[in-house]
Amino acid sequence: METESQQPGGREGTAEALNAAIEATNLAERVSSIASAKAVFGSVNLLLTQIKVCFLLPCHGLLRVHT
Repeated sequence: METESQQPGGREGTAEALNAAIEATNLAERVSSIASAKAVFGSVNLLLTQIKVCFLLPCHGLLRVHT
């Protein structure tokens, strides 16, 4: 496990973490034999991909919560 001083920071670190999470959910979806688990992993993967796109591209106001 990396220490805090070894972990990449800022946008680069976040993008790497999102990529790792997306790859993990892809793998979990492929190896799962339970249909409902595949659906959950697919949904989580889609959500992580949308977060990654909005993180890397300026999606002004797209994720804003209106009260």
